[in-house]
Amino acid sequence: MGFRELNSKMVEATVTPGQRLFSQRGAMLAYRGEVSFTPNMSGGQGGLMSMIGRRVANEATPLMTVEGSGTVLFGHGGHHVQVINLSGDTLYVEADRLLAFEGTLEQGTMFMGSQGGVMGMVRGQVTGQGLFTTTLKGRGAVAVMAHGGVIELPITPQRPVHVDPQAYVAHHGDVRNKLSTALGWRDMVGRGSGEAFQLELSGSGTVYVQASEEKL
Repeated sequence: MGFRELNSKMVEATVTPGQRLFSQRGAMLAYRGEVSFTPNMSGGQGGLMSMIGRRVANEATPLMTVEGSGTVLFGHGGHHVQVINLSGDTLYVEADRLLAFEGTLEQGTMFMGSQGGVMGMVRGQVTGQGLFTTTLKGRGAVAVMAHGGVIELPITPQRPVHVDPQAYVAHHGDVRNKLSTALGWRDMVGRGSGEAFQLELSGSGTVYVQASEEKL
């Protein structure tokens, strides 16, 4: 099935009988054929979507289950769309950056603090985002959203990557992450995220970085 990139802000998906897609609410731009869209508060196979992202702020983040036979155009808010194809590994992605993904992927959630205290403080106290990130595992395609375009940066054992937490979109591979401060605590008073915090990703894999720090 997969997604076909029509331009930098729209993707097209083919829906076939017996297979499902999941999309963010409001992501459908147009469709052809006999296609249905049903709210799904529990999310994909993992059934954990209601716990993720905005759930931390007492807001549900419902998905739409897409089924039938036809083609669907997806996009949202004029944001840049990036397609990531998984071949058995796990993608870690912000819940509110998910545009759509194939139902073949197993969905779950992870408290980012479980990987070395990465983003609990940054997202919870600085950016105002949740402490959870979505995991998608298996074989299938994912369409994610970002501001101003996305670049893929390789992570190798010899060359870890440091990312501004607000520019982080997603990552996959055998990757460890930890949060560090680039400034002293006195220097950080009154600052947002920016260069005050750095997210260090080490190991082997890929991190996706957006061109703008603006939140979705």
